[in-house]
Parts: sequence; structure tokens; C-alpha cells
Amino acid sequence: MEHLTTAVFKEKVFDFEKNSEWKYQGTLPAIIDFYADWCGPCKMIAPIMEDLAKEYDGKLTVYKVDTDAEQELAGAFGIQSIPSVLFIPMEGPPQMAVGALPKDAFQKAIHNILKIN
Repeated sequence: MEHLTTAVFKEKVFDFEKNSEWKYQGTLPAIIDFYADWCGPCKMIAPIMEDLAKEYDGKLTVYKVDTDAEQELAGAFGIQSIPSVLFIPMEGPPQMAVGALPKDAFQKAIHNILKIN
């Protein structure tokens, strides 16, 4: 699991300053957890994100973005409530889920949105 800064996000995921249309730059499908250290529900899903990173190692990448530290990045994605989790498939647009979901809901999204079994 990798913590993203805005600069690293632009390099590894999507350069929103240079491109107006979504084009994912990664080599594996990804999940991005937008969180803050003070957020209770964010703390609840943190161990789930760690589990998913291990469970799907080599099949998807799990990133975390601290919305307090990376306000420009959170703003670019219109993050208004946290946790917000962005699911990024290799093809097609990303999809956002908001709130502390149970692990099985994340697994379902990984299967349905990211097309990973």
C-alpha cells in the first residue's frame, strides 16, 4: 500500500493538470482510499484496505491519499466526505464509493468494477 502525494498521483495514476479526459496511467487496476487521520470511519476501513492489498497483491494496487495533506488532489476529485474510495479499472472511467463499507462490499466492487476474481 502506497501513500500518494499530488505529484506522485499525477505520475502514477492520472495527470489532471495536463489531461481533461480520464486516462489511467497505471499497470494494474487500483483502489485509492481518500482519508484523514482524524476520521473515525477512515480508521475503521484502514485494516480492510491493508487486507485487500495483501489479498490482491499482484492483481491490483491500493493507494491512500491523506486529504488534509493533499487538498489539491482531494479537490480535483470533488472529495466532500471521507472515507471516499476510488475504484480504477484498466479500461473505462473510475467509480467512487463513499463511506465505511464492509470488506465484502469492497470485494464485490473489485470483482464487478475492476474485473478481478
